[in-house]
Amino acid sequence: MREVCVDILTDQIKEMCIEANHFLTDDMDEILKEATEKEDGLLGKQILDSLQENLEIAGEDMIPICQDTGMAVIFLEVGQDVHFIGGNVEDAINEGVRRGYVDGYLRKSVVKDPLIRENTRDNTPAIIHYTIVPGDKVKITVAPKGFGSENMSRVFMLKPADGIEGVKNAILTAVKDAGPNACPPMVVGVGIGGTFEKCALMAKQALTRNVKQHSNIPYVAELEEEMLRKINETGIGPGGLGGRTTALAVNINTYPTHIAGLPVAVNICCHVNRHVCREV
Repeated sequence: MREVCVDILTDQIKEMCIEANHFLTDDMDEILKEATEKEDGLLGKQILDSLQENLEIAGEDMIPICQDTGMAVIFLEVGQDVHFIGGNVEDAINEGVRRGYVDGYLRKSVVKDPLIRENTRDNTPAIIHYTIVPGDKVKITVAPKGFGSENMSRVFMLKPADGIEGVKNAILTAVKDAGPNACPPMVVGVGIGGTFEKCALMAKQALTRNVKQHSNIPYVAELEEEMLRKINETGIGPGGLGGRTTALAVNINTYPTHIAGLPVAVNICCHVNRHVCREV
């Protein structure tokens, strides 16, 4: 049994909230630069060049890469041989988010009640997902999610008879309906299978996977490539103003499901696709 003080979670998450809002991950930086070089539409090229300039300024001057610094989504993979000490885990996570957003001068976008709409003034509470895994380590993923793209996400409860063509149609429908509202070029996270809530969670998690790596399931990897090609053939383009770069990647996760169902979730993220992973 390994003891882990919850203060470590607070300190790490504070730093990760600030890092995620100022710098792209290496894979996102690389794929965005590749897209900028390949884009042959004049307006699309100009928009991608502007995005590159924005990223440079954000890194040099420590200004957030987007004014919507998102609602903090935290994935915590906890080794089953870990014993947390020093306080409540969820309180420690939210304290890390609070310090990150307050001390990092990040925009506070969370309201206490979804209808009364009073701002909590520190961007808490976070959305927290826990997974118990083998070992004695804790993997933390912080993924601030802006709502321009979040609002464009969809869940489709398909019939089994809809099959893979129904899945393809659902993904394309979600992307086309999102259009310019998801701040393209976008990253498209897809969850197929499970239940209503499981497919949505898989789609969210898919956004944190390296965009340069396909699924290790052959037919899923082929589907990722096909959907990226078809999405980019829509012509929505950077900023929704036309071009060949509508999406940078399509990441798909799957899970077993019921004989009577075929749930599909599409969680879209804008071109920054912010997330940071650390292990403690």
